[in-house]
Amino acid sequence: MYAIVEMAGQQFKVAKDQKVYVHRLQTEEGKKVTFDNVLLLADGTNITVGAPAIDGATVEAKVVKHLRGDKVIVFKKKRRKGYRVKNGHRQALTEIVIESIVAKGGKKAAAPKKEEKPAKKEAAPKAAPKKAAKADDLKKIEGIGPKIAETLIAAGVSTFAELAKTDAAKISEIIADVRGNHVTDTWPAQAKLAAEGKWDELKKWQDELDGGKA
Repeated sequence: MYAIVEMAGQQFKVAKDQKVYVHRLQTEEGKKVTFDNVLLLADGTNITVGAPAIDGATVEAKVVKHLRGDKVIVFKKKRRKGYRVKNGHRQALTEIVIESIVAKGGKKAAAPKKEEKPAKKEAAPKAAPKKAAKADDLKKIEGIGPKIAETLIAAGVSTFAELAKTDAAKISEIIADVRGNHVTDTWPAQAKLAAEGKWDELKKWQDELDGGKA
């Protein structure tokens, strides 16, 4: 039996007694942790698919230890500004062991029905498409590059106002897969100034920052 489950922002295919390395969890070593965002369960020929998650299904695991991954070298350069920075980054990880996969409450995926030709109906008038909210240029925040901006927008943080309301720790969790050593402490405060249109005050502050760090 195996399951596909979301853990610490990543999806894993897991089975009982399997060791898995996930982004750092807050649970202490030796403690148990339960993940309830199970997307798929497979037990022999029986496969249950969630929509998107399976109601009542859980994956239970035990935290073995906290550790850090292999070092990744990150080199940053700004053209024509004489700016060169070389940093090393080691991702904070947690080693866990899968203890059990509980399928209680799961519903089996229905077998596909034979396609039938629908009766012809008069086409209903199409509703006017809703205009999506325009995203702000998050790259105006010191420390945010194109890849980070793209990742934040994909996570639903697309404006200065939304970024200002997002905790720095939550931002770090969202961009955990973006390579580099990112300091997010000042990003919400910078975004608040940008959202309020205080560009002169923001520019003066950013001149004192280096990669988003004071």
